[in-house]
Amino acid sequence: MPDPILYIGNKNYSSWSFRPWIGMRMAGIAFEERLVPFDMGNGNPAFVKFSPTGKVPVLIDDGVTIWESLAILDHVSRANPASGLWPDDNARRSRAMAVSLEMISSFSALRSACPMNMRRPRAAIATTAAIDADAARIQSLWDECLAETGGPFLLGNFSIADAMYAPVVNRLDVYGFETTQASAGYMARMKALPAWQEWEAAGRAEPWIVEEDEA
Repeated sequence: MPDPILYIGNKNYSSWSFRPWIGMRMAGIAFEERLVPFDMGNGNPAFVKFSPTGKVPVLIDDGVTIWESLAILDHVSRANPASGLWPDDNARRSRAMAVSLEMISSFSALRSACPMNMRRPRAAIATTAAIDADAARIQSLWDECLAETGGPFLLGNFSIADAMYAPVVNRLDVYGFETTQASAGYMARMKALPAWQEWEAAGRAEPWIVEEDEA
């Protein structure tokens, strides 16, 4: 059976592409990467050739098309039960699901004002109460998880929850947010991962420049 195909967008900007990519890399799941760049504010019309939503990421596995980052990660986790992408412990698995879903449904102020950008020079920006509240909630969530599990990642070992928050690590870093000691340590461990560094290096090397807007 051929490896699944993961369609992604620009590595410098595409936060949703980063999530399944780093999760699959960390789990050692083989896949064929197909990067289809966008260099316009609304994506790329070519996405409709493989994506039912006209967005990335998309996974095609044995003829089945899966879109949405969390659905892709859940799919590959179930197809590779030894991957550890979902924690084995039932309580930790439920926590991983809860924090992953909160990432999808929340933090709109931070995500809108601070798009993922791997090559952005680190510099603080003027924030609003809503942005600060998002950053505080994320760090509270991280700190609680790390205190409960002992780390080094949110649920102990690297899991889908860490993959879902990977772009936020970039955001809090390059936009110069103050962080708690526990969150700063977590961010450093995430950025030290070989998979993170592979993605970041590729993103920094890309030629495409896009107006700041989350993709």
